[in-house]
Amino acid sequence: MADVIESLNNLETVKIEREEGVTFLILNRPEQRNAMSPQLHREMYQALEELAEDDETKVIVITGAGKAFCAGQDLKLYFRANEDNPKARARARRESHGWRWEKLSKYPKPTIAMVNGFCFGGAFTAVCACDFVIAADEATFGLSEVNWGIIPGGVVAWNVVRVLGYRDAMWYAATGETFDGKKAVEIKFANKSVPLAKLRHETMELARSLMKKSPHALRYTKEAIRAVRDMNVDQAADYLEAKSDALKFRDPEKGRDKAMKQFIDEKSFKPGFGDFARR
Repeated sequence: MADVIESLNNLETVKIEREEGVTFLILNRPEQRNAMSPQLHREMYQALEELAEDDETKVIVITGAGKAFCAGQDLKLYFRANEDNPKARARARRESHGWRWEKLSKYPKPTIAMVNGFCFGGAFTAVCACDFVIAADEATFGLSEVNWGIIPGGVVAWNVVRVLGYRDAMWYAATGETFDGKKAVEIKFANKSVPLAKLRHETMELARSLMKKSPHALRYTKEAIRAVRDMNVDQAADYLEAKSDALKFRDPEKGRDKAMKQFIDEKSFKPGFGDFARR
């Protein structure tokens, strides 16, 4: 579906790169440290919407151009410019939440946040919404809202409490202190931290390993992991049984049957030591 990429070539605040089956969505306002403007929100929503149906896109990676991942909301364009325009303010808020949480947290394909530099405020929501996070050791994370006399708004505070431990969430939100990529891994905000020079390589390694999995099994797994966090044990048991049945019905590759055949009959598959042969 080459037309999908072509249709997104006119985006100004989002740059798109393709490597193998991995599509990089790059926040492209490097002179503003990729701070999020209403236009960027609108274009990110459009890109995610169209790439969800793109057969060539197997994994989505979100990162930033230049030395920053994202410095949060653009104070001038997102806040001040819309102070006297309630309709524009409401639209900006809707599109901001739309791609960073509603769209990204339910995305049908695996998503990786590749945090290459500054990551502040509202950028935390997009990072939390992604399935995986790989950060540069040199990255700088911060919830600096308290230093501006405001709180982590939108759903930032809600996300931080769900992803971090309560004490860490309170510490960084109330003090405004920053932390680096290594600390992000230590407090469970990121999966992995590597030197900046190795960041893209490590991200591609993860993406390649994900592309070897059954895409339907992977999608249902990540949906299940997200959903059961808010359930009690009985609700989770019912949900997971229904989800498992749905996967067997909807998976065109019949991955479970293939894996069972390769494990029992062909002796060619060892769970935990590699993926079964999908083709």
